[in-house]
Amino acid sequence: PSIRRTRAEGHQPQDAESRRKRKMVEITQALSMTPVDVAALRRMAISEGGLLTDEIRCQVWPRLLNVPVECIPEKLDKVERENNKDYNQVLLDVQRSLRRFPPGMPDEQREGLQEELIDIILWVLQKNPQLHYYQGYHDIVVTFLLVLGERLATALVEKLSTHHLRDFMDPTMDNTKHILNYLMPIIERVNPEVYDFMQQAEVGTIFALSWLITWFGHVLSDFRHVVRLYDFFLACHPLMPIYFAAVIVLYREEEVLDCECDMAMMHHLLSQIPQDLPYETLISRAGDLFVQFPPSELAKEATQQTAASTFKDFELASAQQRPDTVLRRRRKEQQQAAPVETRTGTLAVVRPTARRFVRLAVMGLTVALGAAALAVVNSALEWAPKLDLLFP
Repeated sequence: PSIRRTRAEGHQPQDAESRRKRKMVEITQALSMTPVDVAALRRMAISEGGLLTDEIRCQVWPRLLNVPVECIPEKLDKVERENNKDYNQVLLDVQRSLRRFPPGMPDEQREGLQEELIDIILWVLQKNPQLHYYQGYHDIVVTFLLVLGERLATALVEKLSTHHLRDFMDPTMDNTKHILNYLMPIIERVNPEVYDFMQQAEVGTIFALSWLITWFGHVLSDFRHVVRLYDFFLACHPLMPIYFAAVIVLYREEEVLDCECDMAMMHHLLSQIPQDLPYETLISRAGDLFVQFPPSELAKEATQQTAASTFKDFELASAQQRPDTVLRRRRKEQQQAAPVETRTGTLAVVRPTARRFVRLAVMGLTVALGAAALAVVNSALEWAPKLDLLFP
């Protein structure tokens, strides 16, 4: 048995490397098509491993946000720093962002990047006076800067700020609170026991605020995990980060139920994200929950329209794939591919009594099937997201 196990283990890195090479070829093929196969790029960004390298992200992220790279000017207008009402706050936040830069980076290089970070933020705010800066915004911008460089990052951050992040950039936090309101209905549908316990503790949803408004950039220490999540979020519906937040809470079921039923204790527990999460498993699960419980089904409980409503003018080219369709087809293929006896267990709502080892086995199967399931997404639909179009 030990020999067999050693041989099997010996094949794993080779299999992973061959999958990685195959994926890089598929991404290159999708980029070389005319028009570019954005449906395939979305699929690659969602599936296991995401977009693999920052070099690939430089090519794919603009496509996912429909930003034509060739139209980005080489030199941006000069930013008026001192006259900008947000300058002092931005400066403070950027100065406090040391841990967001790679450890070991020379001070001179980091200080140069911090100056670029200030310029990007102020440029976007100056060009879009309807946007209001919020603390945590710089955590998203620095991720784009480190991956893409100043020129590309500025263009993509502007698009993101006027679409995915638009509700966070209102003068008040009303819309942000409404997005947080989606969290508990998702948890209730998947695990009523955890939902009831959290309700009893009156913990609310503020523990997830920094997760949501920074796309988890502020709370994850490993930059590789941050960019992997950004691959996923950029390829999906703008509410996907709240589904991912729900999946983290559900994954920590045992800790939640073992916690004292007290608001302060529970808030402290939930606001500390473990750094060793099984990210691929949770990403796959979040995609499944989005398909099972789309925002349209949760909207009444979350009361008002949220991020989806800001997408009215975000009409992507006809070669692009609606993200919700990518996820739906992926899940349908998973159901067809799963053995009959495991099919219901794989994708059905998790019972309150399910424990972590069962949950991980279920999630692991979902991940294993993910790549094959995603491969069937090949049609291209026009995606002009409006609330009545997203979820027919």
